[in-house]
Amino acid sequence: MGLQLGDAAPNFTAKTSQGEINFYDYLGDSWGVLFSHPADFTPVCTTELGRTAALKGEFEKRNVKALALSVDDVDSHKSWINDINETQNVNVDFPIIADEDRKIAEMYDMIHPKASATFTVRSLFIIAPDKTIKLMITYPASTGRNFNEVLRVIDSLQLTANYSVATPADWKDGEDVIIVPAVKNEDIPAKFPKGHTEIKPYLRTTPQPNK
Repeated sequence: MGLQLGDAAPNFTAKTSQGEINFYDYLGDSWGVLFSHPADFTPVCTTELGRTAALKGEFEKRNVKALALSVDDVDSHKSWINDINETQNVNVDFPIIADEDRKIAEMYDMIHPKASATFTVRSLFIIAPDKTIKLMITYPASTGRNFNEVLRVIDSLQLTANYSVATPADWKDGEDVIIVPAVKNEDIPAKFPKGHTEIKPYLRTTPQPNK
């Protein structure tokens, strides 16, 4: 069985476009987004890494560090970064891992043989500061990721880590949230002084507590 939510994210040391790094040391006390792409100099991947670079400020606001990976080598990464910067009008300043021996890809189940026997699919992991895996998403090579959704999930994960709430379908930062069933009605006023609405005994909403 592969990695599951709540598992410790495997640590590793790797060569990257910014030199050798230790994954845990790189993350420090930050949240992390580790994502793979099938190959350098491919069109969809070029837009994805460009989008990640363009969202630098959004990731920094959320204390998140990005880290990309493919099975190409460091020289290829560095050359490709020039293309990304040129075509996407950005500055890629996060590391891209050179996983030539596929050890990290195998560690994180990024190679799906029925899709490709050699290249990584579009896997994405969100990792909390305690180094546990909080989200895993896998896209096929033909479909670029929705980075607005990645940011939305990070907002939800960071909110629900600190408050006894869950986020409903299509929730966005600033909208009402759901009080988790474990919270008793008599405890709600102390925990959620902004008030709440009881739609059903199991469905109680409250304004986002950290806004």
